[in-house]
Amino acid sequence: MPVPALASRRVRARTAGGLVGVVLLLVAALLVTTLGEARRVRAAADGLPHTTVEVSPSGCGRGWDRPVAGLQVFDLRNTSGRPAEVYLVDPRDRAVYGELEGLAPGTARPLTVRLGKGAYAFMCLPDDTGAVTGPTVRITTGKSGPAAAAVTAHDLIPLAIDYQKWVGTGLDEVVRLTGRLEDAIDRGDLDGARTAWLPAHLAYQRLGAAYGAFGDAGGRIDGTDAGLPGGVHDPSFAGFHRIEYGLWHGRSAGSLRAPAAALLEEVRALRADWAGTRMDPAQLGLRAHEILEDTVQFELTGRTDYGSGSNLATARAALDGTRAVLSRLRPLLVTRYPGLPALDRQLDRAQRTLDGLRVQGRWIPLDRLDRTRRRQLDAVLGDLVERLAPVATLCDPRRTA
Repeated sequence: MPVPALASRRVRARTAGGLVGVVLLLVAALLVTTLGEARRVRAAADGLPHTTVEVSPSGCGRGWDRPVAGLQVFDLRNTSGRPAEVYLVDPRDRAVYGELEGLAPGTARPLTVRLGKGAYAFMCLPDDTGAVTGPTVRITTGKSGPAAAAVTAHDLIPLAIDYQKWVGTGLDEVVRLTGRLEDAIDRGDLDGARTAWLPAHLAYQRLGAAYGAFGDAGGRIDGTDAGLPGGVHDPSFAGFHRIEYGLWHGRSAGSLRAPAAALLEEVRALRADWAGTRMDPAQLGLRAHEILEDTVQFELTGRTDYGSGSNLATARAALDGTRAVLSRLRPLLVTRYPGLPALDRQLDRAQRTLDGLRVQGRWIPLDRLDRTRRRQLDAVLGDLVERLAPVATLCDPRRTA
């Protein structure tokens, strides 16, 4: 399992276990008076030292006056009247060791970090006001956990523009291949339509990071029957999977002509509108993780198979889509993510694993994998999803002022 890039903003509550009827909690409290306020550094039930730290424009970082090395918890308390983000940074280069977002007024949340020799400061960023950096605190021993320079929206904008241009080229291919599918159905050539369906669907799947920008069109093009009252027979069931179901469940060409024409119209409209669409640069890193996370959740469970048995081919296309996003983010990751070489190796391993499940040009249906190969596939892609999680964290844009 990879080491997280920095202390995550997703904070999980921890509970101490114990024997029935016997709970032994050792609490050591040290009261420190600072600016007339009682503050404390304590060893809590989790066995870690805790420090209460103020978050406010006038008192950012106040309370951290007994620095210690090692794994520890800062109980960040927002005493202001605004929600705030909080970063623990190196005051020299603003490298981030840990962060919390959305700390509501009058509330406190824990931030767990490992600190060692170095200089640190809390940066408080209340909503709608400027950033405030608290006093610098120095630790003279120990080894710190990982830190990374903050990525800003300005860093991501040119990368998103480049990716968006690539998606535009990809949509040209989707339109071409969907036209071939529609033409086969229109001629009544169902064998030809089954052959044409997969290339068109995979071309669309490779555009994974753009789904959020496709809006409602994404559901009409590649939606499933989930949540539809009539299931696969519901009139709202449309797009690639509607046609897939018909082609592999004995439906006539006549019954598929209207859905095929509607699908072609949708992808043409999406391509026409794409030049005026603006992807959110802040979503680029998140999508790099979500593409394969969704693949594990939906493709590898068979939930999106409507008869073609092509889930493994779709997973392979999702891997291509992930690489397309990572190639744009690489300049930011090289200096921020020490696990990048290992991530690259795992991407190659996943590609070899998936390519090995294509025999004589045909993909093995998911339900025909033997137990050994299924376990190997789940393990490889599951590990890859874990290694992609820090990409989403590192490339989440942060305020610096």
